[in-house]
Amino acid sequence: MTKDDAFAADLLRGHTDTIVLGVLRRGDAYGFEIYKAIRDATGGAHEIKEATLYATYRRLEKDGLVESYWGDESQGGRRKYYRITDAGRAVFGSNVAAWTATRRIIDSLLEGTDK
Repeated sequence: MTKDDAFAADLLRGHTDTIVLGVLRRGDAYGFEIYKAIRDATGGAHEIKEATLYATYRRLEKDGLVESYWGDESQGGRRKYYRITDAGRAVFGSNVAAWTATRRIIDSLLEGTDK
């Protein structure tokens, strides 16, 4: 991992909740399905460790931002699905707005710097 990769990973790590909520805005999903959606959306450039994701699911559920339910058995054991709540949608919107404002500030500070 290069220094740039480590910096990007640190930035992304702080937004795991928002990333998961964003995936769930598209529809209910089970844990590994969320993991694959994140990996695939970045062309494999970014993966969030499954242990980190499952801790995120528990925290989001405890905070009332997602709800979980058990799906029907299919090809083995039952899967736990997650759905975003209205509170989760509100937090997602707020987090995206904060990210957009932060990105605008950073972009303005970096304009004109040598790359």
